[in-house]
Amino acid sequence: MSADMSDEELEKLKAARMAELQRKMAEEERIRREAERQAAMRVILTSEARQRLANLRLVKPELVAQLEEQLIQLANSGRVPLPITDEVLKEILARITSKREIRIRRL
Repeated sequence: MSADMSDEELEKLKAARMAELQRKMAEEERIRREAERQAAMRVILTSEARQRLANLRLVKPELVAQLEEQLIQLANSGRVPLPITDEVLKEILARITSKREIRIRRL
């Protein structure tokens, strides 16, 4: 760095470096949370049920994310027998999707 560098340029560099560090930390935190979620799913679901969720994630990622959160909460509270089989997961999915009613209204 040159001695001519102004305080303003130094502040810009510091701000850019800080923003980069914050982005890296946020990304690392996201990766850590995802790893924890995957570890929990390995305990909660059988391999067939995990495969079903992986397939469903391709079509409805929001639904799967929501369902995984609910399954983790149910498992942590002991309200569901572990591991959840593919058949039980099918029943859960049927109940969830049957609640979603599609209404088309003409304006």
